[in-house]
Amino acid sequence: MAATEGDAKVSFQALQLANEQRNAYGLRYNDYERYRKHCINRTHRLRSSLKMTHGKGREFKKLPILKPENIKDGYLQLLLFEAERAWVYSQELVSQATQVQTNPKGFTAKGHDNKPSALRRHATSRLRRAVNWSTQLLSHCQALHASGRLAAQDLLQATVYTLVLNGRLLRHRDEFEDALVQLSVARHLLDALAGKAATSRDQALATAFADEIGPEIRHCAHELRRPNAYEVDAIVAEVAPKHRDELVEGCATLLQSLGTEVAKSAQERQKLDVLMWEDEPVPVRNPELVDVLLRVQNAESRLKEAGQQEEPTSEDATAGGKKKGKIGKGTRSKRGVAAYDAILQALSDAEEVARKLVEAQQLSGQLSTTVAAGTRDIQFVHAFIVYQLLSYRIKRDSLLIATLLHQSQSTHHKETTGSSKPRRERVDARLFPAVVKLLDTIIQSLDQMRTLTIVDESPDLASAVDARLSFTKARRCRYLARCYAPQKRLAEALSLTQHANIHIREARTHLSLVADTDPISSSPAPFYPLTAADIDTLDGEVSSDVAGYKNEWFAFNGGSVSADSKTYKKPLFFDIALNYVQLDMERLQERAGKKPVATKAPQAAAAAAPVSEKKASSEKKTPSRAAVEEVERAPTPEPSASARSGLSSLLGGWWGRK
Repeated sequence: MAATEGDAKVSFQALQLANEQRNAYGLRYNDYERYRKHCINRTHRLRSSLKMTHGKGREFKKLPILKPENIKDGYLQLLLFEAERAWVYSQELVSQATQVQTNPKGFTAKGHDNKPSALRRHATSRLRRAVNWSTQLLSHCQALHASGRLAAQDLLQATVYTLVLNGRLLRHRDEFEDALVQLSVARHLLDALAGKAATSRDQALATAFADEIGPEIRHCAHELRRPNAYEVDAIVAEVAPKHRDELVEGCATLLQSLGTEVAKSAQERQKLDVLMWEDEPVPVRNPELVDVLLRVQNAESRLKEAGQQEEPTSEDATAGGKKKGKIGKGTRSKRGVAAYDAILQALSDAEEVARKLVEAQQLSGQLSTTVAAGTRDIQFVHAFIVYQLLSYRIKRDSLLIATLLHQSQSTHHKETTGSSKPRRERVDARLFPAVVKLLDTIIQSLDQMRTLTIVDESPDLASAVDARLSFTKARRCRYLARCYAPQKRLAEALSLTQHANIHIREARTHLSLVADTDPISSSPAPFYPLTAADIDTLDGEVSSDVAGYKNEWFAFNGGSVSADSKTYKKPLFFDIALNYVQLDMERLQERAGKKPVATKAPQAAAAAAPVSEKKASSEKKTPSRAAVEEVERAPTPEPSASARSGLSSLLGGWWGRK
């Protein structure tokens, strides 16, 4: 919408400018007053910049006639906003008339008569003025196109804008026959603009205006008692070819010029690929949604290019050796995560735009009247974008998990390659909690995906998502059990493995329902491939973990639930040899040759008897528990001087004799 000074070309797209201003200044939510005030301010600024004000004096000075060679895009914008101002004012008055009619006492119109008939009459006059402004705009555009300063596409947009306003005025006057002709020709031109659009944004813009006037065409056909009044395309195909040359001067020439301009255009790269869902296209009918989806498409292409560039790198690394292959895999994973971040950001922006469009449609009360029955609306597009966002998020999280596990295996391999002795596997304490956190994110994404309407309406897809949800829960239980095992909380670890077995059985059940028709695995780029072999592998890993936890638990505290390793006592067998074996010291001394064999005198035995009795009596009187449990040992006899021999010297070394 800026004119170049070199060739004096004028670029003015009426439909694009009107659509942008309406969506930005309240008309998306049916806030007519806000948009009307914006049009007032915009026209005032344009008049000031173009020096078309009348001054502050009381004397009226007529402005000079505007010549075609002096027309700039600012003049065309001024006429457009004058038409928009009058049209939105008429819509505001019609809305007030409806509110007064439904609630006469609770609503009062501002500055007008409260009678609905007066409000509608005033709305008709404002709509007539809007048609007058749009007619002036069209005449200027035709003059510019005749002089070669305006493109055929811009002239067609101005023509469509004028036809739509004229058709609405006729419909407001209950002249449904003429209104049907005007609106049908406008719809025919919009279809031509959409079919020959140079960019996807222009195509979506034409589609949006075509959807907007579709209900008005149905209303006119219904009032005229036409058969099949709900088939808008059939009505347009019947009415438009008969009257398009009458209403649009040189219509065939304009359409031919439009095709030539599109062929010369160099913006084919901005075309949006057709989005498919269940072998049917997903319609994109909003220009602002096209921009963000184009960014998503570019991010997807960069992701595919990065994957294609990394494939030969992995082959070269594998040919060069195992060490190079593993390093290359870690590097590829980091690059892949960065590529996924870019596409996730683009999808987040697309989801935000689609969500705002859905909210605007719900707040304005326009449920799905602008879209034909059986056509996928903006709510379906929003659900589709959310599904794509969640699928790429799951792929990113799965790649992160694979990267973490691969790096831990590489580190363990480096530590164990230098020694021949088997070592216990050393795992970073932060590894398994990080994996559990990522699995939690995947579970959250799958739960959100399961609640989408497009998933719930497809039984096969719902079963496939349920299978992956149960499989991910089983993996989470397994890695969470590995977090408990190093802390010797083996009872919790075994309980988690039991939960994992339950989720594995659920995954088998859900996957068996879609074994041959799995929509996720059969897609061109599956975000979460899952087969029965994967479930069997996880089942075997969980079984081996269960056996390991049981063995470790038994070795830790004998399998006791309440006992702790700190209060655990060894069996009695380990202390028998040192504490509870009483040796015959006299016999050992005799055999060692340290004590001569001699019989004790009876006096000595008699004297020793009372001493032992006194000692026994004193022990009975003492209530000490330690004294009772004390084991009496025979005193070590003093060594006697004797001849040394080989056996005596050996035994003497045992008993500490030098």
